[in-house]
Amino acid sequence: MQQARRTRKFVTILGIAALVLGLAAGCGAQAAGGAAPAGEIKIGGDLELTGNVATYGTSVKNAVDMAFEEQNKKGGVLGKQIKFVVADNKSDAGESTAAATKLVTQDKVVAIIGAVTSSDTLAASPVVTDNKIPLLTPTATNEKVTVENGQLKPWIFRSCFLDPFQGRVAANFALNNLKVKTAAVYFDQKDDYSKGLAQEFIKVFQAGGGKITTTQQYVGGDKDFRAVLTLIKSTSPELVFVPGYYNEVGLIVKQARESGMAMPFLGGDGWDSAKLVDVGGAANLNNTYFVNHMWAEDPATKPFVEAYKAKYGSEPDALAALGYDAAKMMINAIQMAGSADPAKIREALEKTKDFQGVTGVITVDQATHNPVKSAVILQMVNGKKTLVAHIQP
Repeated sequence: MQQARRTRKFVTILGIAALVLGLAAGCGAQAAGGAAPAGEIKIGGDLELTGNVATYGTSVKNAVDMAFEEQNKKGGVLGKQIKFVVADNKSDAGESTAAATKLVTQDKVVAIIGAVTSSDTLAASPVVTDNKIPLLTPTATNEKVTVENGQLKPWIFRSCFLDPFQGRVAANFALNNLKVKTAAVYFDQKDDYSKGLAQEFIKVFQAGGGKITTTQQYVGGDKDFRAVLTLIKSTSPELVFVPGYYNEVGLIVKQARESGMAMPFLGGDGWDSAKLVDVGGAANLNNTYFVNHMWAEDPATKPFVEAYKAKYGSEPDALAALGYDAAKMMINAIQMAGSADPAKIREALEKTKDFQGVTGVITVDQATHNPVKSAVILQMVNGKKTLVAHIQP
C-alpha cells in the first residue's frame, strides 16, 4: 500500500513536470514565432521614423498610436487589444523592404499600415503580396502603388488620393484660378511621387492651353538650387510648379525669393509639414499654394486636430490626419470581417464604403483599391495655411 502510494506520487510528479515542460515549450515556441498572445491583434507599421522625411513618418505614427489607444480604451476590436508594432524604414526603399519582411515573418502582424512615401511603399509591396498580408498606405500617392501595368495589386490599399488627381487639380488651379499661361516645372528626378505629379501637371496644363517654359530636375537631399533657379528665371515663367517634399521645397522657395523670383510657387501635399516655414521662412512662402488632403479648420477635421494637439503639443499635418484615417479604416475592416484573419481583413477593406474620416468620406474603388475623396487648395499667408478652395473628385 505504501509502495503503491509512492508509485502514484512519483507518477503525479512526473505528470506535473511534463505539463510544466510542455507549457514552457509552448511559450518558447510562441515567443520564437512572434505570434500575438491571446487577446491581442498585431498590426504593423512600416514607417519613415528617421531619414529624409522623418517628420512624415512620425506624424503618421503619432496619429495611428492615438487611434489605436482610443479604440483599446473602448475594449479594442473583437474583444482584443490592438498592438501597433513599428519598424523604421529610414526613408529608404531597401530598408522598407527589410522592415516589411521583419513585420511579416518575425512579428507575425495581420496587416501593415505604411509606408509614407510612394517609393518606400512600392518596395514593401512584393513582401506583403507574397505573404498575403494586407497593406494600407495612408499617404503613398503614386498610381503604381495599387495598380501597375493595368493589373490590380490585391493586397495593397490606400486612404489618400493619387498623384494624377492632385497633379490635375494643381494644373487646373494654375490655369483657372491663378490665370497663368506659362509655368516652369522643377521636380525630384529620383522620387516616384514627385515625377508622377510633374507628369500629370504638364499634361493637363498643356492640354488647357498653357506653355511649359522649362522642366528641370533636382535630387532629394540637395541644398543649393541657385544655379537651376537662375536658369528657370531666365525662361520668365508666370508660375513655378515644385512637386516635392517640404525639406527641399522650403530651400527652393527661399533661394528663389533671394534671387528675385516673386512669381507664385505651387506644389502638392508633400509641402505639408510644420517644418516648411522653419526651412523656407514665412515671408518667402507668401504667394505659394499647394494641394492637400485636409484643412485643419474644417468642421470634420477640427476635433481630430484638437485631440492631436492636446496629446502631442503640436498641430497635425495632413499626413497625420491620413494616418488616423488609415488606422480607423483598419479597425473598421477588422470589425466588418469579424476576424483578424488577413484574407478576411483584405476583403473587408475592399468593401469599405461611405467611411467618415477626418479627411473626408471614403469609399474604396474595388477595381483600383483607391479612395474616392475630395482635395483642398491651401495658400501660405505669413506662415499660416489658409483655405482657397475645396475640389471634388
